[in-house]
This record gives sequence, C-alpha cells and structure tokens, in this order.
Amino acid sequence: MSRARAPSRGRVGRASAPYLLVLPSILFAFWIIGYPIFDMAQMSLQTVNRFGATSGFNDFGNYSRLFSHQLFLGCLYRTLVWTVFVVGGTVLLSIPIALALNERFYGRHLARVIIMLPWAVSLTMSGIVWRWSLNGQFGMVNATLNQFGLLTEPVEWLATANTAFPIEIAIGILVSIPFTVTVFLGGLSSLPADIFEAARIDGATPGQRFRYLTLPLMRPFLNIVLVLNFIYVFNSFPLIWVMTQGDPANSTDILVTWLYKLAFRYGELGVASALSIVMFLILLALTITYAALAMRNEERMG
Repeated sequence: MSRARAPSRGRVGRASAPYLLVLPSILFAFWIIGYPIFDMAQMSLQTVNRFGATSGFNDFGNYSRLFSHQLFLGCLYRTLVWTVFVVGGTVLLSIPIALALNERFYGRHLARVIIMLPWAVSLTMSGIVWRWSLNGQFGMVNATLNQFGLLTEPVEWLATANTAFPIEIAIGILVSIPFTVTVFLGGLSSLPADIFEAARIDGATPGQRFRYLTLPLMRPFLNIVLVLNFIYVFNSFPLIWVMTQGDPANSTDILVTWLYKLAFRYGELGVASALSIVMFLILLALTITYAALAMRNEERMG
C-alpha cells in the first residue's frame, strides 16, 4: 500500500510545485496593493485633520459628507461621460488606423513609428502644449483659424465648460490612440492569413471579412483594450489638471481631480479617503462585470 501511495504523493507534489513557487510573489503583490487600500479604508472611517493625524472613528461621517456634497454628483457624471466618450472614441478611431497600418504599403514602418511617437510624450507635456495652443490671446489654434478666416475674434477655448470639457475629451482620445493602436496591431499580426485569403477567394467583401473574421478573432485584444483604457482613463489626472485644474468653477472636474483638491487644497483628508474608496469600488465592480460578460460571451461562442 505504501508503494502505491508514493507515486500519487509525488504527482501531487509536482502539481502543487508551480503554485508554491509563485505564492511568495502573489503574497507580496497582495501586500503592496492591499495594504494601501486597507489603510485608506481605515482612514475613511476616522476623523482626520489636514495634517493626516487621526482622532478616532466617526462611523460613516466622511461618506455621508461625501454623498451629500454639492459637487459629488456632478463630478461623478462628468467622470462617466469623460470615460465613456474617451474610451469609445479611442476604440472607434484606433480600429481603422490599425487596419490601415496593418496593410502593406510603402512607408508603413515610418507610419507606425509616427503613430506611436506621441506615446513617448508624457500627458503633462501634452497638456501644457495644448493649453498654450488653445490660449485665447496668443494660441496657435486661434491664430490658425483667424488666418483661414474662420474666426473674427479670439475665443477663450478653456474659459467655459461648454468648450473646455469637450476639447479635453477630444485631446484625451488623441493621446489614448497610440497605445490602443499598438495593441490592435499586435492582435492583427497574430491572425492567421490563410482564412482571410480563403474568404477573399470565396467572394467575401472587405466589410464581410471585417465583420465575420476580424472582429471575432480580435475580441480578446478588444477586451484587453477596453478594460485597460477604462481603468486608465477613469483615473486620468494630468491632462485635465494641467489644462484647466477642473475650472472654471469646478465645471471640468472629474472624481480624480476633485479628490486631489479635497486632499491637498482643502485639507479634507477624511472625505478624500472616502472618495478614493468609492472610486476603487466603482472600478472594481465595473471591471468584474465586464470580465464576467466577456467570459460568458466567449463561452456562448465556444
């Protein structure tokens, strides 16, 4: 009996070895990620002064102040608008760009380098350049439009929410395209060419090949792009902060810029901690929901 059990124990040991090897890394990652979240959650339930010193639990006082704040719903709404439009616009524009760059043409490698170059520029620098370009007095945008006769007087593009927030959304799309195109190009290069050639020989139009072959095969890369861009854009701070700092009158504030103001401008660290936990829960819930829907869709197709 002992001889019969020895091989099974050996198999169990070999099967568990990979998990034991990665266990220290997993525990370290959980500590790196989990401790700040735990500390922030603990701070959100305490009375905190502007210097970060806590003076006892206040139950859910910080959360009640947060949810009753006059700016909370507006910032939440703008955050959702900002995220949906930037991510959606980025994906819709990146797909045809990636398809074009995936074709064989003279100068394709140079075109790929050009489309990826903005990725090397920090968002802070991009925001500074666009803020200068949109300046109402000496900005390049006004000067160009005036030269072509499209403007009769200077426009303060970033002075009102009606123009500032849509412009920030458009710039957010532009700075998100290089990463998304890079992911899509990696996916397109991995697709089998023989099935596309067979579909072309069978008479399938480019639109049909895109709808019935490219999109289904690119779904895993599309899922990656949507999840990563959603998290990245939802927490995107530099662009809006550099261009308008959430002004005028908090009309371009999203949750992350308002969080910065609460913590470092107004000294309300308790409310800021509560807001950070709310943002974390929103992202976690939406990511889990999307992942579950994507997995269910793949199971149905499989």
